[in-house]
Amino acid sequence: MKEKKIGNHVVLLIGAVLMIVPFLWMVSTSLKTYGEAMQVPPSIIPKAWNFGNYVDVFASVDFLKYYVNTIIITLGRTLAQLFLCSLAAFAFARLAFPGKNIIFIAILSVLMVPPQVILIPNYAILSQLGWIDTFYALIVPGMFSAFGVFLLRQFFMGIPKELDEAATMDGCSFFGIYWRIILPNATPALMALGIFTILASWNDFLWPLVMTNSESMRVLSVGIASFQGQYSTNYPLLMAGAVMSTIPMLIMFIFLQKHLIAGIALQGVRR
Repeated sequence: MKEKKIGNHVVLLIGAVLMIVPFLWMVSTSLKTYGEAMQVPPSIIPKAWNFGNYVDVFASVDFLKYYVNTIIITLGRTLAQLFLCSLAAFAFARLAFPGKNIIFIAILSVLMVPPQVILIPNYAILSQLGWIDTFYALIVPGMFSAFGVFLLRQFFMGIPKELDEAATMDGCSFFGIYWRIILPNATPALMALGIFTILASWNDFLWPLVMTNSESMRVLSVGIASFQGQYSTNYPLLMAGAVMSTIPMLIMFIFLQKHLIAGIALQGVRR
């Protein structure tokens, strides 16, 4: 048994090293000069720590604007999903109405459609609305999630219905039950959905790339990609931008990792 535990820890240690090495290499490259980053064989630790790359990022592009745009889009999508998905999940978990199961299955079927398949139709719709290169195009389509409805519905169904009945006897409306009973008892699921939505929005690349034209509407993922040249790429500059865009998600994971792991465990568990 002891040998088995040692073997498990060795496997986990190897996996951890494989995960952290690319990040450490990114940080190391961001502190090198261009010549040192391109030398063969490569050096692991920079000979002279060049923090000027981080300053050059802001001088090369409007990196602060990318940051602000990404924060606005991430907050808009996350807050909207938490509200709209929880409302829909409450309806499917607690209310009785005709065609409930059929509608729920139809919503789940969206999960089987790759986003790339509906990219062109969505672009055509948003173009006719005049939303191209605006925050509307970047936020509104991401305000609802079939996965979020499924995750919250599964959790809501695990909350005892006796709480609803007691609230109804006290004169609480359906929205009151949702707001005062369901949401306070569904904090783990809401935290999990919020974390997943933040990660997806922060790292989204294809949708902002297609829906934006001007430099003022770019987000971090698209802005960092602009550092890649056609014939040569300034890798220290690219890595410095990548490090700065990764820091907020890294901090979030450090403080909220317990909720993230709990959210992963929630998927498909509640019935």
